[in-house]
Amino acid sequence: MTKKVVLGGGCFWGMQDLIRKQNGVVKTTVGYSGGNVENPTYENHEGHAEVVEIEYDPAKTSFKQLLDFFFQIHDPTTLNRQGNDIGSSYRSVIFYSDDKEKEEAINFIGIVNNSKRWKNAVTTAVEPLVKFTKAEDYHQDYLVKNPNGYTCHFRRFGSYL
Repeated sequence: MTKKVVLGGGCFWGMQDLIRKQNGVVKTTVGYSGGNVENPTYENHEGHAEVVEIEYDPAKTSFKQLLDFFFQIHDPTTLNRQGNDIGSSYRSVIFYSDDKEKEEAINFIGIVNNSKRWKNAVTTAVEPLVKFTKAEDYHQDYLVKNPNGYTCHFRRFGSYL
């Protein structure tokens, strides 16, 4: 049985391209979460973050291991910004499904802050997952379809664990 987690850390293309290759990840889907627009689209997703829904096999990886990788591939200390992308759509956010995930997310942010790898404190929000809306098909696996496309995501550090 698989589980799902929804994470936002800037442009969803770059996040998806790196996360989908991780051990235990079964499927990744890019989309929108965390806003009030009822049926968000790329042209109208005010308040929503660009996110990746990650379906994973808990026998091969864990929520904590996915968070570990998430914090390696984006800058969690820049509020509403990743690289050239600026605005709340590009915020760093962990959407949790239950109290256990919420607690793990908050604890992991503490690990990242205590690591002193970043000059500034983590700004990553921890919010309940209310709804995930799949993005348009042309955004799915965008960097597979467009291998020279824009991304600001790369592995900055090794594991925090």
